[in-house]
Amino acid sequence: MGFDKKYIVTGQTYSRKVDYKVLSLLSAIAQSAHKTTNDIRLLQSLKEIEEPFEKSQIGSSAMAYKRNPMRSERVASLSKFVMSLTTSVAMTASTQWFERTLDDSANKRLSVPEAFLAIDAILIILNNIFDGMVVYPKQIEKRLQSEIPFMATENIIMNAVKKGGDRQELHEKIRELSMIAGKNVKVEGLENNLLDLIAENPSSNLSMDELKEMTDPKLYIGRAPSQVVEFIKDIVDPILAKNVVEDVDIELKV
Repeated sequence: MGFDKKYIVTGQTYSRKVDYKVLSLLSAIAQSAHKTTNDIRLLQSLKEIEEPFEKSQIGSSAMAYKRNPMRSERVASLSKFVMSLTTSVAMTASTQWFERTLDDSANKRLSVPEAFLAIDAILIILNNIFDGMVVYPKQIEKRLQSEIPFMATENIIMNAVKKGGDRQELHEKIRELSMIAGKNVKVEGLENNLLDLIAENPSSNLSMDELKEMTDPKLYIGRAPSQVVEFIKDIVDPILAKNVVEDVDIELKV
């Protein structure tokens, strides 16, 4: 027949371990898709990003203001389904008798096609999400500014020590001030005033201008920007170049 590869040992059917390997790959895609849409849903709850929302789309039948992440929820649901099918084919492979029984082929005819169809739907929905994703930089900046004073406390202590302060005393004092600021935010519903408290404390010997310099978000992102660029250039782009797919306009009903 001219096939390049063949199963050396086989009977009426190939080993159902093959089905398990195929569905394991599909399950891996589903896992990544689920994780991605979980992150999208979390960020949408923080109002930092939003998946697309059609003009005529209804977020909730009871609450008119809601913009439920229906696409991400659908991906999560289908992903769970695909991951569950991996168990089905694993059980089939492990209980394949000397040759096979009807449960062998009957299970395959359900689990394998449904896994491929579900992954196809997942990728279509993800394409729609990424194509219309909305990002809110101002909301992201607001959240960063409310949290970064806590994240910067180690740098603040180090800089205060450079100005002659005692590290142990500074650590304890900034810990106390952090608890006060945290209470203001969580209990009183106020803005994070940790920088004000530190600037007003004589032991820190740091001005507000100096503290603001230490809380620049760019100081705390490490190599994240360059890592993203490198990953796209070295990993993603070569894969896309080898697998060129024509744009297909597929309507997504939400």
